[in-house]
Parts: sequence; C-alpha cells; structure tokens
Amino acid sequence: MGSSHDLLLLLMFLHYAVGPTNSCVKILPDSSSSIVLEVGKDFTATCHLLEGSAYTSDDIEWILGNVSIAKQSYRKINETSVSVTVNINSNMSGWLRCRAAKKSLSYARTCIYGILLRTGYPPLKPKNLSCIAVQEDKDISSYLNCSWDPGSRNLLIDTTYTIYANVLGSVQTYKADCNQHLARSCVVNLETFPIHMVLKVWVEVKNALGSERSEELQTDSSYFAKPNPPLNVQVLTEVNIPTCLMVTWKHPIDRTILKLSYAIEYRKAASDVWIEVPESFTRGYIESFRLQSLEPYTQYVVQMRCIGESYSSYWSNWSHSITESTAEAKPASAPDLWRIIQPTSNNRKVTLIWKAPVKANGKILLYNLSINQDNEMFESHNITADNLRQTYSMELPTGKMASIEITAVNSVGVSPKATLFIPRSDKELPGVENMSWSVRDEKPEPELQVKWTAVLPLHHTLHLFEYLLEWVKIPQAVHQTELQADWQRVPNNVTITTLNADLEKFKRYNISVYPIYKYYSGHMWHFQAGRPVTRPAYIQQGTPEEGPTVTVTKSKKNSAELTWKEIPLDRQRGFITNYTIFYEIGNTKQCKSVMVGPNVHTYVLMDLASETDYVVNVEASTEAGSVKGTGCTFKTMKYGDGEVEVIVVVVCLSFLFLTVFIIMLCLRKREVLKKLLWPQVPDPSDSSIAHWSPDFPIKADLPKEDVSVVEVDVFDGKSLCEEDKGVLPLKKDKYLSEEHSSGIGGSSCMSSPRHSVSDSDEGDSGQTTASTVQYSSVRASGYKGQTPSHQPPAFARSESTQPLLDCEEHPDHLNESHSRSSYFRRGQELEPGVLAPECDGGSLTFCPVQEEEASPIAEDPPASALCYMPQKSGYRPQ
Repeated sequence: MGSSHDLLLLLMFLHYAVGPTNSCVKILPDSSSSIVLEVGKDFTATCHLLEGSAYTSDDIEWILGNVSIAKQSYRKINETSVSVTVNINSNMSGWLRCRAAKKSLSYARTCIYGILLRTGYPPLKPKNLSCIAVQEDKDISSYLNCSWDPGSRNLLIDTTYTIYANVLGSVQTYKADCNQHLARSCVVNLETFPIHMVLKVWVEVKNALGSERSEELQTDSSYFAKPNPPLNVQVLTEVNIPTCLMVTWKHPIDRTILKLSYAIEYRKAASDVWIEVPESFTRGYIESFRLQSLEPYTQYVVQMRCIGESYSSYWSNWSHSITESTAEAKPASAPDLWRIIQPTSNNRKVTLIWKAPVKANGKILLYNLSINQDNEMFESHNITADNLRQTYSMELPTGKMASIEITAVNSVGVSPKATLFIPRSDKELPGVENMSWSVRDEKPEPELQVKWTAVLPLHHTLHLFEYLLEWVKIPQAVHQTELQADWQRVPNNVTITTLNADLEKFKRYNISVYPIYKYYSGHMWHFQAGRPVTRPAYIQQGTPEEGPTVTVTKSKKNSAELTWKEIPLDRQRGFITNYTIFYEIGNTKQCKSVMVGPNVHTYVLMDLASETDYVVNVEASTEAGSVKGTGCTFKTMKYGDGEVEVIVVVVCLSFLFLTVFIIMLCLRKREVLKKLLWPQVPDPSDSSIAHWSPDFPIKADLPKEDVSVVEVDVFDGKSLCEEDKGVLPLKKDKYLSEEHSSGIGGSSCMSSPRHSVSDSDEGDSGQTTASTVQYSSVRASGYKGQTPSHQPPAFARSESTQPLLDCEEHPDHLNESHSRSSYFRRGQELEPGVLAPECDGGSLTFCPVQEEEASPIAEDPPASALCYMPQKSGYRPQ
C-alpha cells in the first residue's frame, strides 16, 4: 500500500515537475520508488547529461526539497556528469533534484530530474522476550502471548515484527506478524498447548535498512503457563487455640496438567504490613494450612496465590481477601491507670482515669477497682466497661495517702493489676526541669514535640521508671467541669518525643510532664508520679474570633480609664501577644494608638482634650493576626479633679469676705443706716411746746404742773368724746391709779397702752379696730392738789411713733395755733360742776383730768382749728 502511494507521487512529480521521460538529464542511483537512507551516513548522487544535450556540467544545479545545495558539495566528474555528497539526517526526507539550465538568456528548454529520499534507522535487536499462556477453565490456553523490548529509538520507517514458536522435535513452526509501529507484543496461536513438552520461541524484526533476531526462549511449556488463584479460600477461627487461624482452599487445575505450590500472606486488619508464610511450609499438593503465633482477639486479613511446582510457571493472581478474628484469651497486660488531682478547700478531688489493656485479648467486661487509704481498705468497686476510657472520682484528704489497684476482666480471665500511689500533699517527689514544646510541620498535619531535661538520681532505692506526658484540653466554658485529658508513656532514657494525639487546631491544651518513680515498700512495688511541669500550648494558632469589648470606667478632664475583659479561651484561638488601643476624636481621622501587654486589661489614656467626644476600641493580636473589638464613645469632663471644689471654695470665701465687709461697713455707717431704716421720732420733752402755755407766760419760777395721760381711741371718723362721754370719769380713775406720770423735762413715762401699735398688716389695715396713741403726760399742776411753784410746763418723752404736728415741727407758728385753739386746760381753772368742753367729731382735743375728785365736765366751744388731724385709718408708718 505504501509503495503504490509512493509510485503515484513519483509519476505525478515526473509529469508536472521533472518533465517527460525524454529529459536530457538522469540521476544515479535511480529508483522507481523511494530510496531509503540511514540517518547519520553520507549519500552521493550523480547527475548525467544525456547524449545530444545542449548543456555542460557547468549548467547543472542540485536542489534538495526547495533549497539549492551549496557548490562546495559538488564534484565534477567530466563535462557531462556532476555528483553531490550530503550527510543524511532525520529531516532530509523529500525530493533530490538535478536541473540543467543556462545562466544567460536562452531559448533552450530546462532539463530537470529527481529522486525521492526517505530517512530512517535499522531495527534494534529485541530483548527480554517472554511468553505466557493463561488458564482457561480447566486447561491452559493455546494462545501464547509474547512480549519484548524493541528499544526506545524511533526507526522512522515501517518495521515488521514476527513471533515464531516451535515445539522441539516438530517440523511445524507457528508464527504471527505484527506491523505496529514499535510493536512490543504479539500473540501466536499454538492450536493446542503442548503440555510437558519443550517449546522454543523467538522474534524477528525487519525494515528497509536491515533485520534483527532475538535470543531464543527454549524451556518446558509449563514455564509459559499461568494458573488461576486457589478456589474457595476460607479462614476458620479455632476456639481453643486463640493464637491460630485455619486456612483451607481448593486446587484451581488438575495436577496432571500442572502441579502447584501455594503462598499465603496475612496482616492485621489495622495494619498495612503483610506477613508471608515461608514457602517451604506450603510447598506440596495441600489444601489447608494453620496460621500460628497470632495475637488473640485480633482481626486478620488472609489471601493466597499459587505457582507451578518448583516455581516452574507464573504466579497466579491473589485470591480475594478474607477477614477473620482469633479467639479470646486472658488479658496479657494491665490497664493503663492515671489520675488527675484538683485541690479543693479542705480535700483533694482525685479523678481516676484508665484505658483498656493494650493486650486485652478479648472484650473487657468490667474492671475491679480497689482503693486503700493509709494502708487500710477504703472502698472496692466493680465498674462495667461501657467505653474505652473509664473514670472514677473520689475525695482524698490532704493528710492521707492512697494506693489504687485495678484489673480488667474478659470472658476468659483477669488481667495483671495496675497500681498507682498518691502520697500526702507534702510528700511530692521532684519533677523535671526546662520543659518546652514546639510544632513540627514536616508532615501534612502538624505535630507537637515536647522536650525536657532528665531527672537526676535521688536515692538508690528510688528509681526513675518512665516519663508520662499528659495533655488536657482546657475547659472552654465556665460550667464545664469534666477535663478532657489523655496521656502517653515513654521510657526513662527519652527526653524528647512527639505527642501521639489528635489535637484540635486553635484550641488550648495544658501539656504536662511527670516523672514516674518506682520503689519497693511494704512487700510490694509502688509507682509514684513526681511533681508535674505544665505549659500551655497550641498545635496551630489563628486569628481571634472576636475582639475585646472596652468600657470607660472613669472619664476626667484630660484622661480616661479604659477596662476590657479577657477574650474567652474558646474564642482566642491562640496566645494573645498584645493589645492595641485605638482612639480618635469623634468622627475625625485623627487616630492614635497605644500598645500594651497581653496581661493588661485596664489602661488610662492621658493628654486628652477637655470636653471632647472620643471613640475608642481595643485590638487583640496573636501570631496569626489581629481583630478589633466593639468600640466605645465617651466624653471628657469640662473641669478636672478639684477644680469644682476650688471654685466653690473661692466663691464661698468671696461671699464670706463680702459679708464681713458689708457688716463692717454697716458698723462704721450705723448712724446713717439708723436714720435710713429707723427714722428719728422727735422727743416731746425737747419740743418747743414745752416752753409754750396758752394761759400763762413763761416764767422761770412757775410751779411744776402735772399733766395727766390722755388715751385717745381713734375709730373710723368718730371722736373719742362722742362715744365715751359716759365712761370718761371711770377711765380717769384708771389712769390715775396706774400712776403713769413723769416730771417736766424728765424721761418718758413708759406707760403701757391697752393696745400697742404694731408693724403688722393688721395695724396697717385697721379700719374698724381702735388704735391707741399714747403720748407723754403733761404735768401742769402740783402733786395731789398741792400748789406748785410757777414753772414752765414741760412734756415728757412719748413712746408714740405718731408723726409730729406742724405746730411742733415749726415753733414759730405757735402763736398762730394758740389763737385758734387751746389744747390743755389746767385743773385749777376748772370750776367744780363745770364739764370740760366737748370734742366734736372733726377735732381732736386733749381734756384735763382731775386727780383728786371728779368734777363736772364743762363743754368749751369748739376750736376753729386744730393742730392734730383725725387719723381715720389708724397709724400709718412713715
């Protein structure tokens, strides 16, 4: 097919490009098909001018593909022949043409001729020849599938692979051709598989550049057979032998065709490591085998395969895996016992925790727990095993020691006992030093590595038995009391290890290292833990879920005290490295920040502006990132501490000083204030009326006269005389009996009136109530009827606040008043039986009173004018 295609191309080229067959040039070597050349070798072609050609050798040009070959590669043989030599590479496949043409203008026809070149490699010798005939039903298949290694080099040209098979001693040879590019396998049909005969197999490879033959594979035909896996494989548990499993199977092929040997391998269901039974144990025509030295109550996975006896064939495929468990046995190890001690007010709360024995050898049904306090049995319990980790809590006084023993029980027996000794609080043994931790990120999941310093020997009877590493997930809620603890043990010569724990990311754990001591006391070995060294740790830290909420507890003029609570542990997601306080004025962009340590939860902002609004929030940071909390707004005060008190004190002192100044001023100006607040009432004794008398001239030798006290009751428009004419003598006697009198020129009589004049509203508005106006008595006659010497009449001081009369204020008008009326009548001038003059309602007249005896009152004609005007509304303050 390929040759026909090449021939067609050649004819087309000759017709269109080379020209008719009577061309004037020809190339040697020549071929009706392509010429195959080996890559890397030189190729020489010669161009001949035919007889009768008009060209010479100088007119010949070589062209490879579409590119002219350089003249340096030409070699002129004679005037009619020119050869060219080229080195073949893998890209030279194409037409090599020879053209004859004049260099100058000519009407001669151009002659051209070409050959098709193909490049490639010769075949390589096939290696690693192998053939296999698989089992079909109960026989071996007649189809022999052979494979080989043709090499990695691309031959670039078509190559044929042929597989040959010959039964030794037979003249018939079976073969099969494979024309695939770089064929690696081929199947030859043997018609019938030659059982128990020698078979010879080889492979040949050919192409245009050469051929090769592989090494012959000559062996017994059983070496080419591949049986099926064993049939009906079963694994049986042996109840009485907990360390064994019985494996049974059936032969896949009859032993007359192929005699087999078997291989068995097994592994624990929880492991990926396979264990193979030695082949010497399973060699032979057997159908069962007992697996021994297994662990009790453990699941195992078993599988099988087979091969021709003496390994004379291919291995079969593995059978299907069978899973089965061994029988139970008595526990071979003790439970892993530990404790968590939490101090209380008076006692110690001890939580015993334990794990099932590592070699439980069965299902643990219950645990026998015994507790001794001070070498006396305290309590004993049988605790049902309902999960892998058990706990028991008790109270242990600080002054007592306890010894705990525990065993595990399954359906077969009881495990060895585990013991734990808890000493008194003051009998703790020393712990490790310089404990630290780090995170390793080599694996896909980070691991926590713990390192510590070894414990020094203490006493020859006290031995370091091992170390115990404990990790406790810190309770995330306040109400959570149950501790999520786990532990692992390492030998006493180890001081660095990785925790075999599935720690949660972003959760805090307390990592503790305990040295476990062993000593002999009381005919038994005791195991006691030393003092722990604990460090908090994270397997991976993250950004806090929330920031702290800040509150302002105290706001002052230039400072403010901030307080924030610690972020809950389940939201910290890492160690808090610092807090950053951001505060700004209102909604402005003027923001300031202050960084404080992780243990600070109260801070005082200083240098703030007074009476200003601030917005503040706090940012919490871990090594993974930071997050801000809820902001808070506050306003500073206008005044600082003590400023208000100082202002109050200054104001009070100023008021006090002002008050003292006013009082001192009042004391210094008391006379002026007295005249302003209390107007001075003229003293009647100093009035000019004391030197005036209507009937007698003023003489120095006049006898003293007594003036009786006259009481005037003023009513609304009515005179005293009109209402009290009938009772006047009685009043006169009363006045005389009180002995209110004063000497002329003396002081006030101080006689008390019946009705005093008050400053109240009642006295001011007394329109219907009588007001009493008392004046000093005017003494004009002798005492008790005695004739006094002629003395000028005098007035005693009056206690009245009644305004003075015009005649009193102006003595120079005294004569005019005297001409109009008389106010006083001396008792000596009244005749017995003569009544005193009657006062009308429009005037006010003083009537003399007889001291010794009553006399008829004579009426005098009313005066034409009076100095005292009637007071209709009573006393009016000035």
